[in-house]
Amino acid sequence: MFEPVHGSAPDIAAQGIANPIAQIWSAAMMLDHLGEKAAGDAIVKAIEMATAQPETRTQDLGGTADTAGAAIARLVESGAGDQE
Repeated sequence: MFEPVHGSAPDIAAQGIANPIAQIWSAAMMLDHLGEKAAGDAIVKAIEMATAQPETRTQDLGGTADTAGAAIARLVESGAGDQE
């Protein structure tokens, strides 16, 4: 089973402030474990890219985004996470 240890954060649900990185990262670890290393690496790279910019970094990390999930998904979808 792959899940972030902190749970689903129901206390901040629907407030637009949740940081989904742990959940997304656990999916990357699952992919790596299942032998899909390139896919897992692309997700981790997209997380790194998203957290490097204030506009795609969540507020708890000093950014201005309400959630990094959409930015990470866009980076993976565009293939940006595949690049070094």
